[in-house]
Amino acid sequence: MIVTDFNGAALQEGDNVKVSKGLKVKGAGITLKRGAVIKNIRLTNYPSETDCKIKKTAIILLTEFVQKM
Repeated sequence: MIVTDFNGAALQEGDNVKVSKGLKVKGAGITLKRGAVIKNIRLTNYPSETDCKIKKTAIILLTEFVQKM
C-alpha cells in the first residue's frame, strides 16, 4: 500500500510532515496552524490516514492536509 501526501510524495513510517491548512482538532482542544511541523508519523491500515502525537495527544491526520518535508 502506498500512502501519499497532497502533492503525491510517498510517505513512510517516521517521516516529518507539515500541515498545509489550519485545522481544529475535535475533542482535544488543539488548533494546528498552517505550517506546523509534525515529527515521526506512523501509517495506519488506511491509505488516507496517518497517526501522530501532538502535545502528548494521539491524533489521526488525513493525508490530504499534510506535506512531506
